[in-house]
Amino acid sequence: MKRLVSVLAALVLFLGGLGLFTHPSAAADAIYRNETDTKLNTEFGQKLDLNNSDVRDFRDLRGFYPGLAGKIVTYSPFKKVEDVLTMPGLSAKQLKRLEDNLDKFTVTPPSDVFNEEANRFNIGVY
Repeated sequence: MKRLVSVLAALVLFLGGLGLFTHPSAAADAIYRNETDTKLNTEFGQKLDLNNSDVRDFRDLRGFYPGLAGKIVTYSPFKKVEDVLTMPGLSAKQLKRLEDNLDKFTVTPPSDVFNEEANRFNIGVY
């Protein structure tokens, strides 16, 4: 039995090395990728995108949800991350929170996939 398992393991490794034994979803990923998938493989997937994140995405940042997050969504799009510091009506406390968290943000061009209608304010998750 051990010999059979060893032979099967060697066969799988050999076929995998030849590219003949790949996961079926790898081919499907290449065919069915869309704008969202592409954006998630950039810095957008690791940081909060000020132009494409919805209000709820800011919940993990203390003091952002819902008020400050709503302001960010309202005044976007931004050209660079630092532009968020120039939003009108920021209190000193909100400005400090933004400054302390600039490294957690990124800015990419606004995408219709993430900005349809009012979805950035209410994404319908209840």
